[in-house]
Amino acid sequence: MPKMKTLKSASKRFKKTASGNFKHKQSNLRHILTKKSKQCKRHLRSKVFVLQSDKKSIKSFFPYM
Repeated sequence: MPKMKTLKSASKRFKKTASGNFKHKQSNLRHILTKKSKQCKRHLRSKVFVLQSDKKSIKSFFPYM
């Protein structure tokens, strides 16, 4: 059997934590930042965990994790 490959776009977006969750960067912080408040931009800087409903599909992107 050939090796199963990791989806490279997913490996750049998601990191697995020790507890088995996946964390990712939040969206809406790339452009059109002048109309967003400082508080909004500060909150978007932090990493967040993937929702339980999406966890199964993201796990399928990483065959060896």
